[in-house]
Amino acid sequence: MERVIVEKNSEFTGTVESFGSNGEGIVYSGKTVFFAPFTVVGEKAKFKALKVKDNIGYAKVLEVFTPADERVRPRCPVFTKCGGCQIQHIKYGAQLKLKTKTVKDALRKIAGIDYEVPLTVKSDRQYEYRNKLQLPVGVDQYGNTVIGFYAERSHRIVPVESCPIHPDWAEDIITVFRTYIQQSGVRGYDETTGKGVLRHIVVREVEGCFIVTAVTNGEILPKKEILIGLLTEKFHAFTLWQNVNSGKGNGVFGEKFYLLSGEGKFAATEYGIRYEAGPNTFVQVNSGVCRKLYDRTVRYASGSGAKIAVDAYSGGGLLTAMLARVMDKAYGIELVKEACDCADKLKYFNKLEEKMVNICGKVEDVLPRILKDVSGEDIFLTMDPPRKGVDRETLNAVLKSGIKKIAMISCNPATMARDVGILTGALIEQNGELKKCGDYGEEGFYQIETVQPFDMFPQTKHVETLVCLEKK
Repeated sequence: MERVIVEKNSEFTGTVESFGSNGEGIVYSGKTVFFAPFTVVGEKAKFKALKVKDNIGYAKVLEVFTPADERVRPRCPVFTKCGGCQIQHIKYGAQLKLKTKTVKDALRKIAGIDYEVPLTVKSDRQYEYRNKLQLPVGVDQYGNTVIGFYAERSHRIVPVESCPIHPDWAEDIITVFRTYIQQSGVRGYDETTGKGVLRHIVVREVEGCFIVTAVTNGEILPKKEILIGLLTEKFHAFTLWQNVNSGKGNGVFGEKFYLLSGEGKFAATEYGIRYEAGPNTFVQVNSGVCRKLYDRTVRYASGSGAKIAVDAYSGGGLLTAMLARVMDKAYGIELVKEACDCADKLKYFNKLEEKMVNICGKVEDVLPRILKDVSGEDIFLTMDPPRKGVDRETLNAVLKSGIKKIAMISCNPATMARDVGILTGALIEQNGELKKCGDYGEEGFYQIETVQPFDMFPQTKHVETLVCLEKK
């Protein structure tokens, strides 16, 4: 058979055969595999090749000839332009199956682990579920200040007036800041010139109260009294912070926070535990799914036979406190000082002074110190790392620790699969690189008890996963 060669900018017709790890459709033209966003398995469509290298390409769908039954009309007017959601065009049940496949494929392809992953636990809210809003502020091609979300794989801001995966208060926040910008003359940050004042708007909702942070390029937030007045008109309970970020990198927050209005932090109650959150305290963005995830984790801890819990990457201490209630003692390890301070207050709020210990530091430094004082036989370990996964030093310390059971919570299937591969011995290091072992390690490694995805982020490609591991 003659090989079909598809060149850049050429058009072709094909049928979507499966989903990729980012929710895009996979379609073949000759021997070239194309990734085509915003398509659904089974659809026959016309595509345009945007990029082709070797046998891999990226395509844009031009016309769908036979829409799949799983296709739905997206709610968002800027869907496909904004990079926040990738699968709003797919029925929710199919989204859950897609995310299950994403986790299963990551374990198989990255770690060589073939595990039958159960269906992703659903979110009771498919829209308006986020308790955190993060908006970049910049300038458009005409020099006008814009507020919105980044386009996919870009720092070009797509202006928005509202967002369907956020509650109605997000629209109020956008309206307030647009009015403030008009009345104050403040300009958005221009990444190319390094000029402009306002870089990001970050808001956390805590039981109807709002922690608002204006991230600025310099020490001054001009005419801040206008912003405070506008927020006062819209929100009955808010606190306003200014964060200074004059760096050139992609990080949202800089190191300096200034309290401009209000008490700075707000308290809330979850699982009967009173906790406090500030502008830089980690809290899961979907409260309903978080309850399901933490409940499963605590039940696993309760049946582990361990006496002491260690909660690595513990944030504001909510899960640490939940573990302290079912264990003799629980240690929380967190790098962000603000979060540690909130965890300390939580300890006193809930009369857990004798059962909860919060340590501010890097997990790779603190965990080995705890293991010197406490036998691994008595420890149940939870790890909820950032997207980059668990530090290699930490994984090595765990493998040497004697800890019997681990609950790993991850928002990134790729780094989760890598870390689970190392802990199970499915991945071994050779000449500085990880290689698939072909079989699980024996003595000293872990085996998987359960893998359960949770849909913390409906309408997006992202998925939260709980992996429960037991020492062999």
